[in-house]
Amino acid sequence: MPFMSELVIDGHRIGVLFSEAEIAARVKVIAAEIAARKPSNLLVVPVLKGSFIFAADLIRAMHHAGLSPEVDFMILSSYRTSTKSSGQVNVLRDIETDVKGRDVLLIDDILESGRTLAFAKDLLAARGAKCTYTAVLLHKPGHLAADISADFQGFECPDKFVVGYGMDMAHQFRELPFVGYVVPKQ
Repeated sequence: MPFMSELVIDGHRIGVLFSEAEIAARVKVIAAEIAARKPSNLLVVPVLKGSFIFAADLIRAMHHAGLSPEVDFMILSSYRTSTKSSGQVNVLRDIETDVKGRDVLLIDDILESGRTLAFAKDLLAARGAKCTYTAVLLHKPGHLAADISADFQGFECPDKFVVGYGMDMAHQFRELPFVGYVVPKQ
């Protein structure tokens, strides 16, 4: 897809922040950084739903970097259909895999308040994970409400509501191959 600064999709103006090519290049770098840590008996846990495309691409890139992780999924929510976090994290689907004594990589789409990622990391540590790493596609500084930072990060994100590459606005725009933002209506 050629880089465009703004598109109109379903009546919404969407600005492009990170192109498909930029994301693909950064995912390869993150996979190499993870492989360099030499994780042991690695379990990858994408935090769904927003991370699913990033997680799929990162897991394939990790394979190319020489890793063979197991994968399980967790669904946590603090947004529901809103564009603002409720501040409370709900477990909608838990993992089934025993994490005791294992290295775990949590994958999330965005580190904003940090509540969701901190909740998941604490939960897995309490269950006996040896080491819990975190990888996020985006870090949005300025809104952190939890004491957490990502071990692996794709991009720093401006203070905009982002969509695309798995991230949504009330379940719309997940399919976009780039990370964009919803341009406010005037």
